[in-house]
Amino acid sequence: MTPIYKVLKNNDTAIKPIWIMRQAGRYLPEFRKIRSENPNFIRLCLNEVLSAEITLQPLRRFDLDAAIIFSDILMLPYGLNQKVEFKKGIGPILGDLNLDNVLILNEIDFVEKLRPVYKLVNLIKNSELTKNKNTIGFVGAPWTLLVYMINQKSPKSGLRKDFFKDKNLIDKTLKIIEKFLKVHIKYQVENGAQIIQIFDSWAGLLNEKDLPNYVYEPSINLVEYTKSLNIPVICFPKGIKKYKDYCENVKPDAICIDYEADPKEILRNIKIPVQGGMDPKILLTDKEKLKKEAKRYLDIFKDHPYIFNLGHGVLPETDPEMMDYLVKTVKNY
Repeated sequence: MTPIYKVLKNNDTAIKPIWIMRQAGRYLPEFRKIRSENPNFIRLCLNEVLSAEITLQPLRRFDLDAAIIFSDILMLPYGLNQKVEFKKGIGPILGDLNLDNVLILNEIDFVEKLRPVYKLVNLIKNSELTKNKNTIGFVGAPWTLLVYMINQKSPKSGLRKDFFKDKNLIDKTLKIIEKFLKVHIKYQVENGAQIIQIFDSWAGLLNEKDLPNYVYEPSINLVEYTKSLNIPVICFPKGIKKYKDYCENVKPDAICIDYEADPKEILRNIKIPVQGGMDPKILLTDKEKLKKEAKRYLDIFKDHPYIFNLGHGVLPETDPEMMDYLVKTVKNY
């Protein structure tokens, strides 16, 4: 049994495995080289050979316990025929959402558009570098995908003023998102994904009263579906305040916490395995601070099933040497 499975399935507390969100990507010079030669991000995600190479790059450097596929949560709207492009310095820009175009789409067309992603999962699962490690697939949560599909860009500066005005559009879109997320999960699992992580990157945008409708309900359906495939599911509802309520409602196998969560409060309130928490900015400081902070999380969760990770993705300006030091610190704990 892999180290991460020991935590997720056996609630093992003696072992503290590590993988890192965005471990494959912008801070690695070998990734930047590939990226500079492939400016179209969507096309890069749909090149299974290059995506596999990017996914495996951190495993060649660091003793991590999992590979997370190099892809993007916005492959879903792309698969649903919504235009998706990534603009340098701006981020994702999506085209108009035409529900008529989406409603005529069937599972076969969707899977065909995203076939390279499933081929990528298969390449990773069968790589020599992932022996006794887990292959992690992922999806965006329905709420976060709804935000991108209707807002048409990152909501960093807030949602469109008319975001909630068309309730019918929101309800229909959420149903479509849920239907095709299940397809996306199914094909990742059939091709070798052993864990699914659900990223709800914009859960923190909502008022507490709106969480049941937009976050809990849609996420419960995905969690139950993934569990029905006998695959553990980790949820990352970034920015929410009440992780306990989330866990009691959504019932994931593990909860990934962000860097604003108080780990001691999480320990008091959460019974299931916990993942993550450390602020990615700590990797921009020095080795002494990094070791101290990593050890703080490891000490807090010493007697709790815990997977070491950050409270968000690796920052692009991170020195790979600091990442190496972090992995060794966790492994030597």
